Amino acid sequence: MAYRPEPDRDSREWWERIARHEFAVQRCDTCGTARLPARAFCPDCRTEAWHWEEVEPEGAVESWIVNRRPFMPGAPEPYVVVMVRLAAVPGCVAYGNWCGGLPPEYGQRVRASYRRIDEWLTLVNWEPAGG
Repeated sequence: MAYRPEPDRDSREWWERIARHEFAVQRCDTCGTARLPARAFCPDCRTEAWHWEEVEPEGAVESWIVNRRPFMPGAPEPYVVVMVRLAAVPGCVAYGNWCGGLPPEYGQRVRASYRRIDEWLTLVNWEPAGG
């Protein structure tokens, strides 16, 4: 069965920003902790006071998998999903499809790109930085 990401109360604005090619994390107004994915409460101080902070969509490959099951109808398979440690907020990781010509390597510098699926969904992809 294929799965389509559905924005919820916490992630809706993140998906809207991604559709505008704005990569952002939540930042706690009380203790300053950055977080991704979006959540209603800060994991450190448990406050509900936070704001969105746009960051450079760059980082380093932390890990990856080769997925052999369809994520969405019509998605090619197999495909590679990478976990990227964000350069601007090393405590945060982001996931996305790999769009490099060669397989990813641990620590490889990457930059986000965006793939519009339809009028409601844009996905984050990762590709080698500078290429």
